[in-house]
Amino acid sequence: MSYTALYRKFRPQEFEDVKGQEHIVTTLKNQIKADRIGHAYLFCGTRGTGKTTIAKIFARAVNCEHPVDGSPCGECPSCRAIAAGSSMNVIEIDAASNNGVDNIRQIREEVEYRPTEGKYKVYIIDEVHMLSIGAFNALLKTLEEPPSYVMFILATTEAHKIPITILSRCQRYDFRRISIDTIAGRLMELMQIEQVPVEERAIRYIAKAADGSMRDALSLLDQCIAFYLGQELTYDKVLETLGAVDTEIFSRLLREILAKNVTEAIKVIDEMVIEGRELGQFVTDFTWYLRNLMLVQSSDHMEDILDISTENLALLKEEAEMVDTGILMRYIRIFSELGSQIKYANQKRILIEIAVIKLCKPEMEKDYASLLDRVDSLEKKIEQGVMIAPQSARQGSERAEAGGTEEKKAELPKSIPDDIRQIIGSWSGIISQMSGITKTYLKMATPSLGQGDTLLLLFEDANAYSYISENRAGCQDDFKEAIAERVGKEVELLVQLNDTGHPNDTVAPDLRQIIQFDIEEEDF
Repeated sequence: MSYTALYRKFRPQEFEDVKGQEHIVTTLKNQIKADRIGHAYLFCGTRGTGKTTIAKIFARAVNCEHPVDGSPCGECPSCRAIAAGSSMNVIEIDAASNNGVDNIRQIREEVEYRPTEGKYKVYIIDEVHMLSIGAFNALLKTLEEPPSYVMFILATTEAHKIPITILSRCQRYDFRRISIDTIAGRLMELMQIEQVPVEERAIRYIAKAADGSMRDALSLLDQCIAFYLGQELTYDKVLETLGAVDTEIFSRLLREILAKNVTEAIKVIDEMVIEGRELGQFVTDFTWYLRNLMLVQSSDHMEDILDISTENLALLKEEAEMVDTGILMRYIRIFSELGSQIKYANQKRILIEIAVIKLCKPEMEKDYASLLDRVDSLEKKIEQGVMIAPQSARQGSERAEAGGTEEKKAELPKSIPDDIRQIIGSWSGIISQMSGITKTYLKMATPSLGQGDTLLLLFEDANAYSYISENRAGCQDDFKEAIAERVGKEVELLVQLNDTGHPNDTVAPDLRQIIQFDIEEEDF
């Protein structure tokens, strides 16, 4: 006989076997016992939480000849036929592949016929949100006034995509994510049945990785058992199989980040890549590690909330003293954003390395948390006796080291035409006559002497250069007119962009430095 996957082998056959959905199971059992069965149900919730399973149990229970406390007996012909999949009373439809109007019309034709055996004809429509608008409209009337012997159970992971007209005609049940404790308890129970030796720590990690889905947990467990067939399933083996990262790696990475050691932090990432760890899972797990660290900072009594060993808890408490809460929240924000980006990225490693560099170099960001991180880093350096040089001094030193000497300003011309002298002498007054954006951009210009005794306007700002050089809104014309009013002459204008990377005064001389503003102007 071929092997059956664990999630299929141990699929619940009775309401009592369902874990983590007691609020739904109790309600449905009470309806059966009181004979208050509705005609349409909507089961909503994330994957693997038991929607289809409970739908099948419910379908058996309403057709059972001898229900036991609201659950199917499993012995009557109706129960056996439905369990074997041979009953004509329970019809399962996958709306993902049967989502057209014709498929729903077929259902409408079929509901006219009574069940050959049993009380109810049950239609279980899985992934119902995949139906087309036309199909929903075709289903609407039947769903509103079905025959007394027909019942619909709609299951979906995306209830928001279902028309409100459908929702209003159904009893809605929201399936919760199953807790880690519940999943772990169920897995341990099944491993005893399967006689597979397994560490409790390994089971709890699988339960955590399943993210509230019992089916995912069973699939992951199946994968780990197959990889280490005939061996005890340990925590380290689970990490190896799932491509997960041990807590020790997180601790090392965090300490290198706190030390602002980019090289060593990148080496940790490199180690994980070489070992074949799944990078998406690493981002998720490291975010959880940072979250645990923040919780430890928040309270001294987190042992019951945090699902970690005593050794790891002691390590977290030590690291909690090393980092400020504001900085830690910045780390969590960056990695949370990374988690949503990395799902569809081709170069996951590069994105992770960029995020790690951001954590090590808070100056790359300008938000409040980054500034706190920079201040904290400077305070630690001062405490250690490290001398902090001003930014300008460092940059001057770097330029001196690179070029041997600091940049010299451009030499001023020996002779300047009289009309240019008059313009520079009245520079402030001329600029004040301009308006709006023209005035703002002209203030950014360095006035100098161009070839052929022209007036040169040198810009470092590309936007200002583009606006003035293209004569937008007639800005050059207005400027020349203002000059003519002041000096009584028309002057040729030359506009240039300084894209050398050096300051303006090193490229062309600023005439304002040698010409006195002997005409006092006021900006009205």
